[in-house]
Parts: sequence; C-alpha cells; structure tokens
Amino acid sequence: MKKTRKIIALAMSFMLVMSMGIFAFGASAESDYTIVSPYEDVIWSGDNAWGAYKGTIHSHTTYSDGGVDLATMVKEYYAQDYDFLANADHGITGVEWNKTPALQLLYAYQPLLGYKYQNLTDSEFEQIQNGTYNGRGKGMTCVTGANELNNLSLTKNHVNGFFLPSNVGNGFGGVENEAGYDLALKFIEDNGGLSHINHPGDWLETNADPEAVNDKKNVEFFGNLLLKYDSCTGIEVLNEANGTTGYDRILWDNLLMYCLPYGKNVIGFSNTDAHSIQNIDSSFSVFMMEENTVENVKETMQNGALFAVTRVLRGNEFEIGPAEGFDVRNSGLDYPMFTSLVVDGHKITVTAKASQELQWIADGKVIYKGTIGTEPVTIDLDEIDGAADFTYVRAELKGEGGMCLSQALVIDDGSEALEFDASALRYDPTYIFSSGKIWAIISELIRAIKNAF
Repeated sequence: MKKTRKIIALAMSFMLVMSMGIFAFGASAESDYTIVSPYEDVIWSGDNAWGAYKGTIHSHTTYSDGGVDLATMVKEYYAQDYDFLANADHGITGVEWNKTPALQLLYAYQPLLGYKYQNLTDSEFEQIQNGTYNGRGKGMTCVTGANELNNLSLTKNHVNGFFLPSNVGNGFGGVENEAGYDLALKFIEDNGGLSHINHPGDWLETNADPEAVNDKKNVEFFGNLLLKYDSCTGIEVLNEANGTTGYDRILWDNLLMYCLPYGKNVIGFSNTDAHSIQNIDSSFSVFMMEENTVENVKETMQNGALFAVTRVLRGNEFEIGPAEGFDVRNSGLDYPMFTSLVVDGHKITVTAKASQELQWIADGKVIYKGTIGTEPVTIDLDEIDGAADFTYVRAELKGEGGMCLSQALVIDDGSEALEFDASALRYDPTYIFSSGKIWAIISELIRAIKNAF
C-alpha cells in the first residue's frame, strides 16, 4: 500500500514538475525577444572609436529658390562645424561645389532679383575637403547627387533623391499630391538612388490639423510608399525650424508601428532645409561613422546609425511633447547628444552630453521619463509591463541647446515578417484628378479663402 502511494505521489510530483516546466517554458517563449539596435556595430570609445559627424542632406542655394549662393552657403556650413553636406536644390541634381549644376529656367528670376550664382574656386573646394581652409583642421565631405524632386508642385509633395547621376533628375517637375510622391520615388529607385520623404507635415497641412498625423488613411499612404520602394529609407522628422512640420515625430511613430511588422525600419532624418544663413543652425543629423566618407554617409542612411537633432521645436499637447516650445538657433549652446547607446539583453544603457532630460518612447507612448547628466542611465524593459508586445523603443534627449532623437530600436520576437504586396494597393478615385495642376490650384484657392475667414 505504501509502495502504491509512493508511486502515485512520485507520478503526481513528476506531472506537477512537468506542467510547471511547460508553463515556464511557454511563458519565457511568449516574452522572449531581441532588441535590434541600429547602433549595434558602433564603437563608442577607445582607439578605434567611431566619429560623430554632423551634417545635413537637404539644403538650398540660389540655383533654385535659396537666398544664398553656393560658395557662401558651403563656407558657412564649414564655419559652423559641419562635417558633410548634400546640396539638394529643387529639381537640380547636386554636383561638386566648384562646378555649376544644370541650370533651370524656372529659377532664372534669381539674377533679376540681385542674387548671384557663385561656386567655390578649385582651391577653396580642395581646402574645404581636406580641412585646411581657414585652418579648421578637419574636412567637410561633399555629397553629390542630391535633388529635391517635384519642384513644380504646388502641394509640397517633395521627395529627396540621393546619389543620382549628375544628368538625372534635372527639371523633374513632378505632379501633385499622392501620385507625385509615387512617381518621384519610382524615378529615384529606377535610377539607382536612395530617397526619403521630405517634411510630410507640410503636405498634410498639420498646422491646421495636427491630428492628420494620426489619421489611418495618411499613415497607410506613407507607410505603403515606404514598403513599396526599398530605396526609400525614411522620412524627415525634423526640418529647418519645424514651422510646418511640428508633429512629424508623431507621424514617425505611427509609421514605425505600420512598417515594422513587414520587416522595414523607418529612419527619422533631420535636415536644415536651409534657404538662408540663419537656418544652418536649425535641424541636422549626426551620423556615427568609422570615417567621414561619401560611402559611409550612404551606408549610414540605410542602416540608421544616426541621431536627429533640432534647435527649435513648438510646444504641443501630444504625449511625447514637449509641452513648451524652444528656439535656441544661433545661440552657441551645445546641443544634446548621445555619447553611447548600448543594448545588453533587455537592458539599454545610454550616456549623453549637454542633456538634462531623457524620455523613452515605445509605440507612440512615453514609457520612461527622467533626468540625465554625465552618468549612464539604464532602462530595463523586463520591468515595464507589456514590453514584449512593443514593436520598437526610441529615446529623446532634451537640453538647453535643443533636442536629440535616437533611431528606433526594434523589438524582434522572432515572428515572420508580413509580406507586402504592392500590386494589391488600391488608390482613392480622386488619385488621378488630384495629381493635376487645376485641382491643385482650386484646392489652394479654397484653402486661402478658408484661412482668410
């Protein structure tokens, strides 16, 4: 009898242990995930440390609608400690700074208004590249092949193409609205370039309707473009003084949630879009690279090992804020910057400089908010409810000198990526009509009348 009881007890214990083991295994499997960081390969310190290179890949001159000639603009970027620059005039593909690009009749008014065309001399170009100009001591890399397409568009559906041949894209006027985005991105991809979508909030008119960045139709439209074109790396989340793009960070969060299940990250870029000297110190990016070369700039645009910085941002009532705006352009204050961002299991540790506030955002919601100084700050996702269900996390620094955003760190639970079928896209019936100039002119007139009242 005792043996029988013992056997039964052992059997029940075995079953209990097995059930606990299965339960534990199931729980860990459900909550197991990997944090995939775009900064994984960055060496932050030591003899082989990568550089933090400041630059912009969207700027303008008098060759299109800018108010400053190319030579003066390049010298001012150099004086303001930029490490690389891509000039992206409207419908004009950028060339070396000592050469004249393909002039467009559309901008023939510039000399009539007293604005001049002027390039760097061959000697100045060489000195700026090697850092001997004015004794700066480090060069500024010339990134050619940039072009802001759809230069005849009234609806601001602008797209930046990069690394295009010098004879490609000149005079690309484009069409309006949704069709204009699609055709421009296709043109860039067909010609072997990379692209990003410029200041989407301008086209969405988010100044008048901030909630447009949360509109499902808008998120799906931009998300489908990003998925349709592999060469489209992301969007501008910060642009110049953010006057028409104050809510593009919220759109970015929505696009990350839309695109990541398909296996595509969305890179958030920050550019000066400068048409004047004043806005050279506005919004820009910092690329983490082994060396400051055109090839590494191109690679970083694709792998996302970069940070987005702005000196000016409006206050807003969205959760991610900031509640109070700021404008510290040309103040001389150091801008906030990550000096390391390291993943260890489910923990992420950051260090920073010129920063006082740190917040982490996951799926558009703030999951952590605290202070940061010179000491490392670690966030452990295992201590945050629902972290296993996040699609990404990203960090924002704020300091007296502005704001700095990290790229998205992807939460990979091992699920197979969804398959995107571009052929299944169905456009609104107005798609063709809204691409025309007549539609655009009527729409602009209606908007002007509404704004007048």
